[in-house]
Amino acid sequence: MPIQKLSFREKRIDRRIAAYQSDLLATHYAEVENMYRQIRGWRHDYRNHIQVLKSYLDMGDVQAASAYLEALSEDLNTVDPALKTGNKMTDIILNSKISLARSKKIRVEADAHVPVALSTAEIDLCIIIGNLFDNAIEACMALPEEERMIRVYMEMKNTQLYMSFTNSTALKKQKKENGRFFSTKGADHGYGLVRIDTIVDRYQGYISRNSEDGAFTTEVLLPQ
Repeated sequence: MPIQKLSFREKRIDRRIAAYQSDLLATHYAEVENMYRQIRGWRHDYRNHIQVLKSYLDMGDVQAASAYLEALSEDLNTVDPALKTGNKMTDIILNSKISLARSKKIRVEADAHVPVALSTAEIDLCIIIGNLFDNAIEACMALPEEERMIRVYMEMKNTQLYMSFTNSTALKKQKKENGRFFSTKGADHGYGLVRIDTIVDRYQGYISRNSEDGAFTTEVLLPQ
């Protein structure tokens, strides 16, 4: 079969998508490193916390020891992974994004159960979840804090990995053009959407986007 050459426009789009992917991964790894830096810091201070508690107990000040333990518990909640899906890579991606969203005063509801082994490549999973979460976070930031919400649900449906992301948005119900939603951020944006669609298509999966007044939902099915 003859090799089809890409047009200049297609090459430009491919370069932009590749650059977007590179930036996404760099951002993601920075988020993960920050999360683990917090964990390492807490572990480093562990001995000091134990010594303080021993001192309170030696003095018989049970009330002070109890208050200190309560403060430690709250501090640990800020670094302990909020979600444990059963799959390490999914845990890393989701928890880094959940931490980022909550730092921006976005309420996150997450329920995810994923098997240890997936046939989906880790980099592809990172790109899909990372883009969906980043889009949801950006949409929420246009709203007052009390209205910001992201809901994530992941599970296996027979032999397919199912993902559902719903976020609040300031936009009214959007209309599709030629069967697709387009980015509202201008001509130089929307490469994340293209990247998701490309990966889902490569796995012969399914993707559905639904827009309602004040809410946007994306559903993805990936065969495993």
